[in-house]
Amino acid sequence: MAEVCSKIWLYGVVQGVGFRYNTQTQAKRLGVNGYARNLDDGGVEVLACGEAQQVEALLAWLKAGGPRSARVDKLLVEPHQPAQPPHGFTTG
Repeated sequence: MAEVCSKIWLYGVVQGVGFRYNTQTQAKRLGVNGYARNLDDGGVEVLACGEAQQVEALLAWLKAGGPRSARVDKLLVEPHQPAQPPHGFTTG
C-alpha cells in the first residue's frame, strides 16, 4: 500500500499539557511516522505519515481531543508530501 502524509494543526489547550508526548505515544502505537511540535501561536503542528488506515486512526484520536488534559477547539488538516519521508516519530 502507498504511504500517505497529512499535516495537522491543532488549537485550544494543547501546549503545556503533555500533548506532544501523548501524540508521539499514540503515533508509535499505530505505526505512524512524523512529528508533533509546538507553534509560536500556541498551537501544535503534527505531521503524520503511514498507511491511510493508521493516519486516519491518529487523526480520529486527535479529533477526539487527544490526551485527557488537553482541549482541542480547532483542527485543520491537509494532505502533505514531504521531500523526505520521516522515520520514527519525534517531538520538538
